[in-house]
Amino acid sequence: MPSIVRLEPRTHYPEEQGERHGEMQDGLQARLHDPLWLLARQWQFGEFTGDDAGSPAAAHVVMEHAPISRYLPGPLPVNPAQAKANAIDYSPMTLPLEAMVEREPVAHEGRQNFRLSAEAGLHFLRVLEAQGLEPQATIVCRNVFLTAYGLQPPTGEERRNIDGESLRFLNIMATRVVDGAKLYAKLAPLRQNRRLEALFEEAPTIGIPTNVRARVVQAMTMWLDWSDGLFSQTNQQPSWVKERLEYAFAVSGNTSGGEVLLSAPEYLEGHLDWFSFVVNPSISLGASLSVKSETSTFLPTPVTFRGMPASRLWEFEDATVNFAKVDANPHDLARLLLVEFALVYGNDWFVVPLEIDVGSLCRVSSLIVINTFGERMLIPHTTKVDGAASPWRMFCLSRDPLVANSAEGDVAALQSQDLFFLPPVLGVSLESAAAEEVLFLRDEMANMAWAVERVVESPIGRPLDRFEAFQETRRRQEQATPQANPDGQSQTAASVIYGLGTSVPDYWVPLLPVQDGASIRLKRGALPRIQDGTIEGIREPQGCILDPGHELFLQDEEVPREGARVTRSYQYSRWIDGSTHLWIGRRKRPGRGEGSSGLRFDVVEPK
Repeated sequence: MPSIVRLEPRTHYPEEQGERHGEMQDGLQARLHDPLWLLARQWQFGEFTGDDAGSPAAAHVVMEHAPISRYLPGPLPVNPAQAKANAIDYSPMTLPLEAMVEREPVAHEGRQNFRLSAEAGLHFLRVLEAQGLEPQATIVCRNVFLTAYGLQPPTGEERRNIDGESLRFLNIMATRVVDGAKLYAKLAPLRQNRRLEALFEEAPTIGIPTNVRARVVQAMTMWLDWSDGLFSQTNQQPSWVKERLEYAFAVSGNTSGGEVLLSAPEYLEGHLDWFSFVVNPSISLGASLSVKSETSTFLPTPVTFRGMPASRLWEFEDATVNFAKVDANPHDLARLLLVEFALVYGNDWFVVPLEIDVGSLCRVSSLIVINTFGERMLIPHTTKVDGAASPWRMFCLSRDPLVANSAEGDVAALQSQDLFFLPPVLGVSLESAAAEEVLFLRDEMANMAWAVERVVESPIGRPLDRFEAFQETRRRQEQATPQANPDGQSQTAASVIYGLGTSVPDYWVPLLPVQDGASIRLKRGALPRIQDGTIEGIREPQGCILDPGHELFLQDEEVPREGARVTRSYQYSRWIDGSTHLWIGRRKRPGRGEGSSGLRFDVVEPK
């Protein structure tokens, strides 16, 4: 058997006869009695090889700011004139960009949030009582508004489509509170025409005493201002692209080199940053020219980081970071280059602090560095040294892939190569539980795609679990008609039962493939509701994500094999001016894989 011999240095020497052996101690001590040895070590370390370069002592920076002033919701249109007409003014100091993009009407068409209407109506009564009216006048005004704009109970047909919790809420609040949505729909046009007093010309509000009408008008004005500031919502063109299940928008600012348009074609994760935008020079939004130039003088500060190599030979280094334990394989070049860069060039970087306005396009016009020898050096931008195709791309805006290989793309590269965009985005915000959740998944057994409404917003604004509501509906139907056959199968005396098809829960919405030119799209379909062997009607989605009442054509790639999960929830945040904003936004995340609806056709089963 061959023997294995390993040689190791002895780091511990036992004491023998009161003396300590120190063969390695002399080498580790690096005593100072041998200056020639020290000079040789310095020569080996390369300390005698250098150039007459001084350290930076001062820096003069000239920088210009150009705020973004125009906003375009939705994808970029083909017609440039249409883009300029659809764009609206936007001030980054008044509203965060996420709220500007995501906000949508709280109450969609044909839908009403009864809880929000009741709370708004109760607040109107509180504002009315705070005006200091006489007790009798307060009672009269309260009864008049309850009679004219009271919250009405649901009718018989509406009660069948309302869940139990919402129905109990309406049974308690109906006719007892003012319907805030109905009152706002009446007062908003009157205030726009500056004729709130015209409300007293109609019955039954004509019965309000004349001596208190001025204070009632003041109460209505205060309540309208409160209602407008409660939610950040808009009736403008939405930024949500329903066939892509994501947001798309563009902003623009006018710099000294011309207008720069930044588009965000795929925003879905809920947080924006500079890398979410690309430069598109083919379209102009008509941004106003407002360039501000600043000149500042700073003392450059060396960059430091944990585990940074010591700049002097005899300085003890910090042991909090051990580069010897970096887990890098021989082919892991990126990690090895990072470690080498930190060890060799870690002390060659300096920081010059700059204050940049939020929501502005910034350009450093000139950077002059003065070293300790008094030499003044003009530091150019990296793209001016290496060209527009410089490999150093940190914080540089990319070009739109649609115009990257065109003459307009080259113009965009020249305009944006030295620009830095600081978007007016949120740092921390609060997000509620999902008020609506839809799963988009593939069903290989049925060879179909489905949109599963797991959670929708109930009529009182609460998350409603569609699975639990479906089970509750089935239980009520079975108790009412025990012999009902929900699958529509024929009841015969035979030993087997034939069914044309099995039933699918009503919150499973089919997505049918249709040909759209050279591509395939998924069209939202519908399944008939079968009850007692008869077709009652077509199942319509109950949430806002699937856009009921309108056609929905999804791109086929938006429903991959792993699926997609789209949620709709309330967002709340505070902006830099101290204002608070509450809006509804949507998020798109990866799904949970494939699913099975249980849909089958031509079913023969034992009776």
